[in-house]
Amino acid sequence: MTRERQGELLMLSLSVLEAWFPILSIVAMSYVGALHTYMYSLVIAFFFYMGIMYKRDRFKELKNRDAYPDLLLTTFWITTIFILIFIGLRYTTAGNMAVIVFLQVLFSYLYFNVLGKEKMDRLHLIGAIVMVIGALIILIPDTMHFNKGDWLILLASAFAPIVNLYQKRAREYCSAETILGFRTVVGFPFVAALAYFLEPTVSYEAFMSALPYIFLIATGIYVAAKIMWIEALNRISITKLSAMLALMPLFTLIFAYLYLGEVPELRQMMGILPVLLGGYLITKPSKN
Repeated sequence: MTRERQGELLMLSLSVLEAWFPILSIVAMSYVGALHTYMYSLVIAFFFYMGIMYKRDRFKELKNRDAYPDLLLTTFWITTIFILIFIGLRYTTAGNMAVIVFLQVLFSYLYFNVLGKEKMDRLHLIGAIVMVIGALIILIPDTMHFNKGDWLILLASAFAPIVNLYQKRAREYCSAETILGFRTVVGFPFVAALAYFLEPTVSYEAFMSALPYIFLIATGIYVAAKIMWIEALNRISITKLSAMLALMPLFTLIFAYLYLGEVPELRQMMGILPVLLGGYLITKPSKN
């Protein structure tokens, strides 16, 4: 199996996991608040990362001083992105969040193809465009009114390709689990401080009600999916990786129907075929 195909399979797997993120987050936030949900997720993820790093003898990677500029920049941007997303989810829906986060494919193409030197061949470009069209048909609301939550998540989407770039650079020095463990430890104090000052104290009953959802967010999204993400970054281009995120909102629609009983609208059903067609084109082997 080629490295490119490995990256595509990793993206498919993490799309399934990431699709649950807005659903689980909104439920958890209803009990403990947005920033506390993020903070508790980091706490749980911390123990998993430390265990993985210890078992795989990754702590020695932190002795490489050349890795620290990219590790620190990755931590800054990813922490900022998730703070914006969690706060934004207070004011918007899971559907809006999914489509706005997906717009990072447009920012990625702008940054790395239009302004940068990373090129995508014609077939992959067509696939990316078709996937964008399908996702927009599925998720763009009837009115184009953006509330403050939408604007915060849009800002996070604009930052996403930047953090992907630094994660890809950091991966040249460190393993995926070291990158994620580092950013969890360094980013946690800032998230905890914001949660303490901006949100009310969480009761024991509320915490226990939210804990199952927080545990799934931490293990499924912040551990498994993020390791897959960094490994995929090390195998395929950032633009192609971002384009494949169109699968995530599709899975979100399916899971929201199964878990929440939300029936997709006609326009959402009409968008499924373009997403699948675009996904097929974008995963075709490159001719370069």
